[in-house]
Amino acid sequence: MPETTTTTTTLSEAVNGWFLANARELPWRESGCSAWGILVSEFMLQQTPVARVLPQWQAWLERWPTPGALAAVPPGEAVRAWNRLGYPRRALWLHACAVAITEQHGGKVPRDVDALLALPGIGPYTARAVAVFAYGVRAPVVDTNVRRVLARAVDGQAEPGPPSAVRDLAAMSAVLPVDDAEARVFNAGAMELGALVCTARAPLCGDCPLASACAWRIAGYPSYDGPRRAVQKKYEGSDRHVRGLIMRELRAAHVPVTDAEVAALWPDEVQLARSLAGLVADGLAVRDGTGYVLP
Repeated sequence: MPETTTTTTTLSEAVNGWFLANARELPWRESGCSAWGILVSEFMLQQTPVARVLPQWQAWLERWPTPGALAAVPPGEAVRAWNRLGYPRRALWLHACAVAITEQHGGKVPRDVDALLALPGIGPYTARAVAVFAYGVRAPVVDTNVRRVLARAVDGQAEPGPPSAVRDLAAMSAVLPVDDAEARVFNAGAMELGALVCTARAPLCGDCPLASACAWRIAGYPSYDGPRRAVQKKYEGSDRHVRGLIMRELRAAHVPVTDAEVAALWPDEVQLARSLAGLVADGLAVRDGTGYVLP
């Protein structure tokens, strides 16, 4: 195929063909997966690798196969079951989401993007991902991987720059196939391509279905010199690290964790107090007379 600029047709056809031949077999992609199962996967996959999510997702769906099943238990049980997936506020939001679905939608995950956006803890990405992958709604779904694929293949940039919901959704909409089924495949395929081939640090251009039409490759792989998003601080020794230590203690305990037990978790008293106060403010830890418990 001759080297040309990327068009909407070549982009979608190449990505969809590649995805149908190379997609990973993941349980939330199976035809029998419920909308609830897809919603749970989207919550868990935020900033967490697939390998870590798989066993947690399977255990979660076995225990709580419907929103109503999760809504029937205290939110602390969701936090405990979240285990070490990270960012445990996601567990609280998922529980709140299950309650809202049960009370406001008769236990059925809504199909409409606006209805999904109205649920606790669901933002533009998750709402569109559930609508598209659970119900086949035609809508753009944009994550970090999609942004990188479009930046390189369409814009000729090594990196996509800081995220912008308005700009990113418009960019994906511009290349989204008109057909609903093809659009669904393309959304999933662009994500998969960015996750497996068009990676951030070592893209496998020789394996890429867009190699012959990629604007970045055709331009000679120019370095990115645009704006960048802020780099997250190192985890070790950070407040996130200390919060994680406290949460691990709370999940393991079935009685209140005392002040003395909390104090033994980290030597810096100021940082420990700040981290604990943050967990209380976020609703992840609750003072219970003699110590702290999950909500």
